Amino acid sequence: MAFHAEGLVAIVVFYLAILAVGIWAAWKTKNTGSEGDRSEAIIVGGRDIGLLVGGFTMTATWVGGGYINGTAEAVYVPGYGLAWAQAPIGYSLSLVLGGLFFAKPMRSKGYVTMLDPFQQLYGKRMGGLLFIPALMGEMFWAAAIFSALGATISVIIDINVNISVIISALIATMYTLVGGLYSVAYTDVVQLFCIFLGLWISVPFAMSHPAVTDIGLTAVHQVHQAPWLGSINSLDIYTWLDNFLLLTLGGIPWQAYFQRVLSSSSATYAQVLSFLAAFGCLVMALPAVLIGAIGASTAWNETEYGIADPMTKKEADMILPIVLQYLCPVYISFFGLGAVSAAVMSSADSSILSASSMFARNIYQLSFRQNASDREIVWVMRITVFLFGASATAMALLASSVYGLWYLSSDLVYIIIFPQLLCVLFIKGTNTYGAIAGYLFGLVLRITGGEPYLYLQPLIYYPGCYPDENNIYIQRFPFKTLAMLTSFFTNIIVSYLAKYLFESGTLPPKLDFLDAVVARYSREHMDKATLVKSDNIVLNELAPVHPRHSLTLSSTFTNKEAFNYVDSSPELSNTEDN
Repeated sequence: MAFHAEGLVAIVVFYLAILAVGIWAAWKTKNTGSEGDRSEAIIVGGRDIGLLVGGFTMTATWVGGGYINGTAEAVYVPGYGLAWAQAPIGYSLSLVLGGLFFAKPMRSKGYVTMLDPFQQLYGKRMGGLLFIPALMGEMFWAAAIFSALGATISVIIDINVNISVIISALIATMYTLVGGLYSVAYTDVVQLFCIFLGLWISVPFAMSHPAVTDIGLTAVHQVHQAPWLGSINSLDIYTWLDNFLLLTLGGIPWQAYFQRVLSSSSATYAQVLSFLAAFGCLVMALPAVLIGAIGASTAWNETEYGIADPMTKKEADMILPIVLQYLCPVYISFFGLGAVSAAVMSSADSSILSASSMFARNIYQLSFRQNASDREIVWVMRITVFLFGASATAMALLASSVYGLWYLSSDLVYIIIFPQLLCVLFIKGTNTYGAIAGYLFGLVLRITGGEPYLYLQPLIYYPGCYPDENNIYIQRFPFKTLAMLTSFFTNIIVSYLAKYLFESGTLPPKLDFLDAVVARYSREHMDKATLVKSDNIVLNELAPVHPRHSLTLSSTFTNKEAFNYVDSSPELSNTEDN
């Protein structure tokens, strides 16, 4: 394959444009934000992200390289097809559920990161434990999409994969470093527009290629391969449901999502953003579905690709750039490449910012340096943005199974963080003992179920498991959902059991070494225990919320506006008098 100078120039121009938008957004933030709230402006954009920019950035967070390439691959692969392209529907439902049930309570209480309610209720130790799967999910996701970008660029313009990964990572890290959420949000607007335009321009050219059969015919009839609509085998229905629930429910507890929710100007806006992004995810998946269908409808031996098709060459995961390269004119393929690289950067920058936000606030500030100044937190965030960006790049270049690591870490987000989030927001009475027990049970059940991508044999063989070509056993039983439910109910049961044992006197108070039951209502823990109860907070959700970054852990979560509102409420005053 020849080196394409025109393609390289197109990519360089696109990257420079994205970098310019990111730097402009950083400059805009610097001139509008107050000095004392600089760290909050970086994490949640000063809580004034509007509907247009917010809708674009939340959509772009999900519509990444994995989303676009993965959807096209699922539709193309024989035996799977559209029936197994679960990401568009799964992520859209995830955003709808997030908007209906999670966005309002999180935004109304003025949290800054997703881990805030966990540290508020369960303490800083539990917040640190939950940071581990959250960080793994964000970092491995960023590494996986950087890896996909390098392979994509190398397919079309034939440059070194490592160079393309490093340059892309540097651009994404640079504008995230200087501008935080504002830079990420405004570049997402440009990137999402490029994705939409680039892929839709490519589709009609690819469809009109002489080697492509009518996709309406190949949807239900076997021409070059099995119909691309696909089907679900009765033996695989539980695997399908397990994966679908993982995408739908496991797509909620991500800092990248809640960062957009918490940046909204009100709780109502946060819900509307979620619904807009759900619609956006469905719309953005359409060209990827069509490109996968075109790949399945192509006689590849009639193109310059060669005699064997991409499935035979084990390049099915690259079907989208292959279609752009061999079925579209050169200038169109370069434009489509810009769309794919935009998709990758729009997710990678979000993941890097999310990881650094959680570390700077929940680990550095709330666990170790509660007296840290705002300027210090800003510098910690900048350093960790660079470190996490470099780490994701290194993993993309060096790790042979980045996708396997990301699959495992995303499973942990579903199995560990989602049930914990349910408990901390909706189940009264859970405590640190239950949270730790649920965490451990979920982790053990997931790891003992095995992971084919990492060549991990299962220790528990559930009904219906079978060996693959590498003699690694594949589970048909929905063990991931089983592990999630086990984690959820273990949290509740152990929490109430611990509460009963300590309050009944069965266990002496000195054994409450986590201060989760006996010391819960002491002066030291009063703020932490009461702020999560909805009946103790009355918020005007249209008013902007500015949590204090002050001297103690409990005061960090104190919302002065909320308490002023409560104090002035005659209804509440009468209730207290009674």
